[in-house]
Order: sequence, then structure tokens, then C-alpha cells
Amino acid sequence: MDDILFAAAVEQARLIRTKELSPVELVDAYLDRIDRLDGGINAFVLVRAEEGRAEARRAADLAARGGDLPPLLGVPIPIKDLFDTAGIRTTYGSRAYADHVPEEDAATVRRLKAAGCIVIGKTNTSEFGQIPASDSLLHGLCRNPWEASLTSGGSSGGAAAAVVSGMAPVAHGSDGGGSIRIPASCCGLFGLKPARGRVSSGPRLGESWQGFSTQGVLTRFVADSAVLLDVLSGYEAGDPYWAPPPPRPFGSTFSEEPPRLRVGV
Repeated sequence: MDDILFAAAVEQARLIRTKELSPVELVDAYLDRIDRLDGGINAFVLVRAEEGRAEARRAADLAARGGDLPPLLGVPIPIKDLFDTAGIRTTYGSRAYADHVPEEDAATVRRLKAAGCIVIGKTNTSEFGQIPASDSLLHGLCRNPWEASLTSGGSSGGAAAAVVSGMAPVAHGSDGGGSIRIPASCCGLFGLKPARGRVSSGPRLGESWQGFSTQGVLTRFVADSAVLLDVLSGYEAGDPYWAPPPPRPFGSTFSEEPPRLRVGV
């Protein structure tokens, strides 16, 4: 099962669609790994064990019926604790919001759910994402899974630590001044900051940091980042501006041979 836990999310989704892998088995395996490993890492500030299993059972029923399935049906994903999740505690890393439970999802969370992803928890971050390390008075320090004395980066350090340790196949994050790219560098992952206006900050915000901050994912595989960028991208009602859609989906490009490259020195 370890091979599956470290496989690309797009491959996990393919195996679920072809009924070679059960979403229930997949979610159970990640939850077991979180239970065994996260005590020494502190990547997760909240784990949705029973809720995640229930959603996995519903995904398994949907997969059994077949037909036109969501592209990432049954794939587990944690959400950075800066972003609202309906009915799930969201603290923004701050003691002032220690008991805060939003009533609606951020647009990105809604899009991930619509794509079939199962939210298995919330990941550690600095208070309001203000520093490039994932440490707060409320939740404590997230350690680097490669070396516990080192930082996992920030402010999406919990997301990066969850992926690199095999506690999640991919993880939601955000980036204003490096909050996806710094943890990706610290943990040895792929981290892309999408272009301004590519991913909505709605519904609570029209824009974040005047559009300088945006949301994305941390992954092991470029293919996963490409497909998830397709999932996250797009206009939401109330957005003050948006990037024009690409001529074709990002997910259709990762398997193509790159064009010949000329380098001038």
C-alpha cells in the first residue's frame, strides 16, 4: 500500500475509476499514517477521520456506479488552515479564532470537493500566514519530515510536510511572498504560485493582498499540479478581475514532449 500512498493523485484517481483501488482503503491508509507519524511532525491541526471515511464510502458507491465521474474522485486532500471550510474548524493559526467554524467553503475548497477530493483535515500554518515558517502560539511548530530540527517552511509548511511524509498525496496551500514555494524548497516538492487572477479568493475576499496572494497546491508530481490548477482555476461571481483561461487545459500538457530549447549564453 505504501507505493499507492506515494503515487500521483491522478494515478490514484485512475485506479479508483477502474475499480482497482477503493477510496475507503486509500483514506484509511492515509489516516493510519497520520496517526502514526504526525505526532512528531505536527503537519495537521485537525484530522477528519470519521467524516473522511464516510465521504470515502460515498465516493466508492459513486465509483461503483460508473459513468461520468469527477476527475479526482476519492483522492484525499488537506486544506491549509487559513481557508474556510464549512462546518470544519478554521483558526487562521490564531488563538483569536481558536473555536471559529465557518458556515461556507472558500471557492477553492468547493471546487476541490466538486472534483471529487475528500477533505481529510486542516494543515498547520503561521498566524494569518504572516511568516515563512509554520509555527503559531495556537498550534505549535510544524517540523520538517526529513530532519526534525529543521523547518518545513511556511506559511504552507503543514501542507508540504503532509505530502513529503506520505500523509497526503497532494495538499492545498497559498502563496503571497513564497508561502507555497518556500515549503516546496524546504521539503523537496513541486510548488507553483498561480498567476494573479487565475484562482479566485472568493467568496469572503474579492482579492487577497491586492491580488499578490493566491492559492495553489503542493505536490510530488508536475502532473498533479497541472490537473489541480485546472480544478482551482476560473472566475467566481464578484471577482474584481481574472486571468484569461488557457487555450487548453493545463492537465493536457504535462505528458507532451517539450519543444526544442535554445539557450543563449
